[in-house]
Amino acid sequence: MFSKQADSRKSLRRGRTAGVAATVGASAALIAIGFGGFAAANADPGSAGQTASASTPSGLLTATPARAGLGPKDLLQMDDFYQTGLGPVSATVGTTGSQALSACSGEETMRDLTRGKASAYAEEIWTFDTSDFLLTESIAESSDNASAASYVKKLNKLVRGCQHEPAGHWYYGKGHSLTVRGGTGTWYPSFSGDGEAAGGVAVIRSGHRFGIVELSGQPTDDPGYMQGIAAGSINRMAG
Repeated sequence: MFSKQADSRKSLRRGRTAGVAATVGASAALIAIGFGGFAAANADPGSAGQTASASTPSGLLTATPARAGLGPKDLLQMDDFYQTGLGPVSATVGTTGSQALSACSGEETMRDLTRGKASAYAEEIWTFDTSDFLLTESIAESSDNASAASYVKKLNKLVRGCQHEPAGHWYYGKGHSLTVRGGTGTWYPSFSGDGEAAGGVAVIRSGHRFGIVELSGQPTDDPGYMQGIAAGSINRMAG
């Protein structure tokens, strides 16, 4: 699948901002149609909505997932951004697998990657108190560990396709392995065309669950900032 879409993916990489905008734009339409029924924690069950505000006391998104296995509780929460330098405002959450994977994947989605064979999906877009930052996360649950490992391999291959770009273009840096309580992952810093840190992306796995999380924008000058985001995502996904 990836080889057939490589050329179209490259044609969509006109810039870091454009890539992220395409991710949000493609996802937003799907969210607006199919992501109803989500409510912030402790909210009135009768007032479910699509977006949870960061003003929610617990910072935890709760909902009944479309399929058993994965839901908003398995995604990054407001509390995970505590002391990170990021000011979370809201998260739009879904369970269709229809969100674009990363700024490097064009319109490739988790459902495309798995050909719709995953037993469950969950995804979200976090916005912050400045338009310079955006976080997207997409996870899935496979039937066994072997298939999860296969999908992780494909996701890493996708990310590495943006490590070597023309001069002046944003790119992903070297991959770094990560092992935490909930599982494992590989995180990659991203850099702007002039070589400045600009966020990063991580491919993550916990048993038969796997996914990808990407931060656009960099709260500090340290490219290793993405490691903390990846660790939080892995531990949430592990449940």
